[in-house]
Amino acid sequence: MVIFLSVAILIAPAIWNGFPLLQWDTGGYLARTYESVLVPSRPVAYGLILRAGVPFDFWPVLILQSLLTVWIVALTLRTQGLGGRPWLLAGVIATLSALTTLPWLTSILLTDIFCVLSVLALHLLVTQSEQLSRGERLGLVALIAVSAATHSATFAVLAALLVAAAAVRLLPRVGFKARIAPGIAALALGAALVFATNFIIVKRLTWTPGGPSIAFGRMLQDGIVNKYLDEHCPDRHLTLCTYKDQLPRDADVWFWGNALFDKLGRFSGLDREMGEIAWRALLEYPGLQIETALSATARQLVAVHSGEGVLNTIWHTYAIIERYAPQLAPAMHAARQQRNGISFTALNELHYPVALLSMALLPLLIGMAWRGRLPDELGRLATTCTLALLANAFVCGVLSNPHDRYGARLVWLAAFVGVIAVARAVEELRREMPPATAQASLLN
Repeated sequence: MVIFLSVAILIAPAIWNGFPLLQWDTGGYLARTYESVLVPSRPVAYGLILRAGVPFDFWPVLILQSLLTVWIVALTLRTQGLGGRPWLLAGVIATLSALTTLPWLTSILLTDIFCVLSVLALHLLVTQSEQLSRGERLGLVALIAVSAATHSATFAVLAALLVAAAAVRLLPRVGFKARIAPGIAALALGAALVFATNFIIVKRLTWTPGGPSIAFGRMLQDGIVNKYLDEHCPDRHLTLCTYKDQLPRDADVWFWGNALFDKLGRFSGLDREMGEIAWRALLEYPGLQIETALSATARQLVAVHSGEGVLNTIWHTYAIIERYAPQLAPAMHAARQQRNGISFTALNELHYPVALLSMALLPLLIGMAWRGRLPDELGRLATTCTLALLANAFVCGVLSNPHDRYGARLVWLAAFVGVIAVARAVEELRREMPPATAQASLLN
């Protein structure tokens, strides 16, 4: 009953919409399994999940995302001393769904929910392994591997967390020793899945393209590309020299809405040159790169509004579904998102301040745990959350460019930590109550 209710809460936005929520990138993931060609930042793994859901209007994908969320939340609560309380689990899911962007992540056909689920899974595997059964540990390894394979940014965030865990092991005054070997194995399995799923599509072992080219976009937006071309053109080896004064200062416009980019062959025609410029600009302007990287990271850290890209003008996604799954087109176009659009203005009046406040509380929780005023396991979770938010801000802000979607996908984790802290405090108060009063507690 509790699991059913929790899943229903998590897919409520899609039920209200009448169809799973869609975004600009949804079509790119789905198309990979039909077009047998790789494009930057669209790993095949999630496309295979989407394709499996086509016969059922994608609803199994949302149910899977929601069930995994309920499972990870339940495991986290248990390792925080709050297990065995099914209605507390439902209450936490309901609270997070009311205050954060969580149900909008589980209700959309995007990889974003897998980022935070894998962060929590890695935290559990590395720091709470002794509290888990063998089956649970294997399940977490599988979830981390699949999540890492769904997007290179998620892979990078998980790798950064493992590096941080390894560094903590070297600190002499830290009694806790993270078990990083299972995490490394899970991430290695994720890398193998990237190669394997890409092989299914293009019949060769290769990583999903995009890294340096996407970084080129951030440098273009920050003016570094123009500076490099001004100083090195003319150069017969650089096609962009001819067009350097026509380049936009917006990475999204360049990659997804620019006639010149299309004319020059898009990624297939410019990937090598964009990568070369990105690497050379990194070496030639280290000071400028550091300055713009810090700025991008800071901007990404607070770019956490809900709903970015959930529009009714996502023509590429519509075209992909109409072309490869035409039987879904009537239901898709009849959905509220496509008919009237969905405004997130009112939601963000709540979600955004909650997100910022939750992030601001994390250092306080870490400090209280360090001084022994909060349980160690809560302090470790708050630390993992903080490091994940910082790593995500760097990876997405610097290697791509700041977007609210990138921040919103992870920031609800901070609110989750806050909810756990409140629940633990209530639990302590309940223990101090007289027996008759404690029995009446809602947490029973």
